[in-house]
Amino acid sequence: MKPLAEFPVEARSRIRGVLTDIDDTLTTHGRLFAASYGALERLQKAGLLVVPVTGRPAGWCDHIARMWPVDAVVGENGAFWFRHDAKASKLVKRYVVEEAQRLRRGKQLLDVAQRILREVPGCALASDQGYREADLAIDFREDVPELPREAVARIVEIMEKEGLTAKVSSIHVNGWFGDYDKLSTTKRMMREDFNIDLDADRESFVFAGDSPNDQPMFRYFPNAVGVANVLQMADLMQDFPTWITPSAGAAGFAELADALIPTR
Repeated sequence: MKPLAEFPVEARSRIRGVLTDIDDTLTTHGRLFAASYGALERLQKAGLLVVPVTGRPAGWCDHIARMWPVDAVVGENGAFWFRHDAKASKLVKRYVVEEAQRLRRGKQLLDVAQRILREVPGCALASDQGYREADLAIDFREDVPELPREAVARIVEIMEKEGLTAKVSSIHVNGWFGDYDKLSTTKRMMREDFNIDLDADRESFVFAGDSPNDQPMFRYFPNAVGVANVLQMADLMQDFPTWITPSAGAAGFAELADALIPTR
């Protein structure tokens, strides 16, 4: 990873949009501060497409799409995307899996959850689980004392043995049935809703993130950016962003905005 200051100005000037994780990228210690929220607004006002791409649940993403200064939001690690159509005053919801199948899978996820809670002491269902539609989130450090890496690995192991796709974020292990992820759904959303072929135009977009479940995005985008706390989970990662901000969390995201906006 190279310091953000070395990101060439010419390359920065060609950026059309910013995709960003939320937890520990836009937030710091679980709080959304003015620095990063204001950065979202400044980026959008500067003419960039702004899309959070998160593991957070549908209930939260409904609010984010309606009320934040963003163009859309991809949630539950790629299970869906929501977009507020200002002209129609309507929230548009697009799911990767149809409702009936989501309901069937949801019952299976709860069975897997009970096994994990029995076999991994100290973990818990994420406090936002009740707002989820397609994914299981196991908390290992948000509202419970931080678990050791071995416990996190065990949660992943159980999920994978039960047939789930499992990804580790900075606070949760997320699991779901299906082969979609943050990247595949982001590509589909950009193509269907914004008429953008990311395969042909990936150098014009930045993805900002901080944790192992961001690795598909780090690997795909040549100009991916990690906020400084990406180093905290480096031992669980193989794919890293090209650039890294001086500061962690919200302050780091604001630094990214400050690096991009003057080049517009």
